[in-house]
Amino acid sequence: MSFITIARASACVLVISISMPALAEDEVDAKKADIIVIGQNDTPINIEARGLAVSLGEEQFAAVNAFNTEDLMKYAPNFFVRKRYTGDSNGVPGFRGTHSTQSARALVMVDGFVVSNFLGNSFGFAPKWGAVGPGEVKQFDVVYGPYSSRYTGNSMGGIINITTREPEGMEAFATTQAFVQPYAQYGTDKRYFGYSAEAGGAWKQKDGPFSARISTRLLENRGHPMSWYFLTPATGAMPGTVVTGAVIDPNTLTRVPVTGEPSPIFAAQSPADITQSQTKLKLGFDNGSLKAQALLIYWWNLDRQYAPESYLRDANGNPVYEGVVTTLGGNWTAAGANWSRTSRKEYLAGLKFELPVGPFDARLNLSTYQIASSKGLTSKGYVAGSTRGAGTLTDQGPTGWYTADLVLEHKTDANELALGATFNLYETDQSRFDVANWRTASAPVFTSQTFGKTRLLAAWIEDRIIASDVLTFTAGLRIDSWKAFDGGLGRVGTGALAGQRVFNDYASREATAISPAVSAQAELGPDTHAQLSLALATRFPTVGELFQGSLNGDGSFNPNSFDPDLKPEKSRDLNLIVARDFGSTKLTGSFFWQQVDDTIFSLTGFNQFGVITSSFKNIDRTRQYGFELIAETRDWPVKGMSIDANAALNNSKTIRNDALPVSEGVFFPRIPKWRLNGNIRYDVTGALQAVLGFRYASRPNTNLEGTQRGDTFGYTSELFALDARMNWQLPAGFRLSAGVDNLTNDKAWVFHPYPQRTFLIEAGWGL
Repeated sequence: MSFITIARASACVLVISISMPALAEDEVDAKKADIIVIGQNDTPINIEARGLAVSLGEEQFAAVNAFNTEDLMKYAPNFFVRKRYTGDSNGVPGFRGTHSTQSARALVMVDGFVVSNFLGNSFGFAPKWGAVGPGEVKQFDVVYGPYSSRYTGNSMGGIINITTREPEGMEAFATTQAFVQPYAQYGTDKRYFGYSAEAGGAWKQKDGPFSARISTRLLENRGHPMSWYFLTPATGAMPGTVVTGAVIDPNTLTRVPVTGEPSPIFAAQSPADITQSQTKLKLGFDNGSLKAQALLIYWWNLDRQYAPESYLRDANGNPVYEGVVTTLGGNWTAAGANWSRTSRKEYLAGLKFELPVGPFDARLNLSTYQIASSKGLTSKGYVAGSTRGAGTLTDQGPTGWYTADLVLEHKTDANELALGATFNLYETDQSRFDVANWRTASAPVFTSQTFGKTRLLAAWIEDRIIASDVLTFTAGLRIDSWKAFDGGLGRVGTGALAGQRVFNDYASREATAISPAVSAQAELGPDTHAQLSLALATRFPTVGELFQGSLNGDGSFNPNSFDPDLKPEKSRDLNLIVARDFGSTKLTGSFFWQQVDDTIFSLTGFNQFGVITSSFKNIDRTRQYGFELIAETRDWPVKGMSIDANAALNNSKTIRNDALPVSEGVFFPRIPKWRLNGNIRYDVTGALQAVLGFRYASRPNTNLEGTQRGDTFGYTSELFALDARMNWQLPAGFRLSAGVDNLTNDKAWVFHPYPQRTFLIEAGWGL
């Protein structure tokens, strides 16, 4: 189906619906025309709600075992976050047919300030969820697709805005959590523990304009192993240490060359021992005409991986981590079980101003997110790790991004005009060194450096016309000017330049894009609404996608390791929504369609240690469409029970891919055909609530060719998880909760393993 055909068909459906005679009796205040929003109805959504829109608040949050902030969205329709363990910094959100490493297709904000990491586009560039603790979140707003001209093309997947709590008077709160995960996989059978503590307070001047809110959170957790290490054949080698304990997974992707047999697993990657500390300060000023706000957030993240677990044992029962070993009738090489330590210091600083300017209401947002320091230290092997031997240092920072957003709005009874401008600058600079002591980074020797910048300047206009009591139109236009510059790769010279730093500079790139968007909403009766939205969007390449070249084995620059002609992604989008409120039940149906030309995708594979490698290329055309059905009930089917449930059918395929024709017509990887999310909440008494949540995603393809489908390490598998929770409201502002995620202990994979059954106990107090 073409975009034009689908648009015409959807428009016909909408026009026929508008002409229904029942509308003649509809008397709706044009100034308060409803916007279709799933979820809470008593709090306005804080982002432009065209296309499928979800707003989550206190009622929904109480039903979630929220180990991390992003958990609060886990039951949203046709949505998920790739979270591997509590404290995971690589939690990429996925909307509908968005691959779980396409992080640059999600625009994420905190109070309107951008926390999306557009320095790259992969699992390593997830939004900065850790900048806000779960206890500080007042509202989560999620909009699917790029249907408003106000937002950059990074909204191609969707938009998320996290609204934090405003000071309302003298307040104080505290929350503590403790959790444990019994985990068993291959030769690992252990319990992993964690805890968090969050506290804060607020003050608002009684007869004055000033307010303040401060909070802090500490998280400690040990996650389960994320990867496993494989033995490789030691061809022609003398017999090594005789060992036992190697594990054979017959379904693994990693295979022995020549024979094609599954490679033996000899060790588990060290569990990530995570410490995170976050502090947030929110200052406000409101004198009735000028409203100003400052947001300051500091986030420190420490990831220690000091305990790889070898399954191999020699004749004396001692673990063996590296070298040539003899087992399973052959000689093998064990390698790759490294130790590592990564420390990051980051902060967000934002200023927001709102005031009238002539006939307009003006709003200006200024912010910067800075990775002040990021140091990743890795040993060169297990022995080097345990003896503080040689290793590598990856040093980044200061680096980050700057954003500015100006909005002017003029509203009348029949018209809402908005125009604005957007600016952002993303810059990165990362160096690698060989070091003599991987723990202290002593005697660093430069090996390589990558650096680069992108900037975006945009102007947009959007007009919402309330044509009648039953019909509203919105039209917008966005013009983007993009530039990539100051990019390059530094290396150690060869030949006559041996020992010197040599730089290969990338050519600057510039491009412009014009992106229109239109939407029409009709009220088909006092309780029935329909909305048709169409848009074009352009998502420009990130710094990491453009400037990710590599070196050859001799240290020289590899010109084939990146695509200097990488094109921006261009999408055509359509969303038709019909919602009906039956009183105790609200049903919403959604049809979506998206076609993307020049999809930027990382082609992936394993190296000899089972470690993934990738490079970015354009796929000529991909397409997705599907249906979503969302049900919301209150006090139904019995009083005190509320249900939020949703089901989605997705069809996402590669249509044309000249670089890999065998992928054409194949379902796009990591996109499930079926996705179901939801939860059931029941107020047992006025002080006791019971909750049951569920998450399901059918098994998708793992690779573009569709030849990899499995249910073990390296694959993306089917997911089924039941979650349970009990909430008790106690006197004097105290509360107590207990819960379990993945009640049935389903073992699921997104290349890495998802968490197994995890138990939580939580206590809170508020004043």
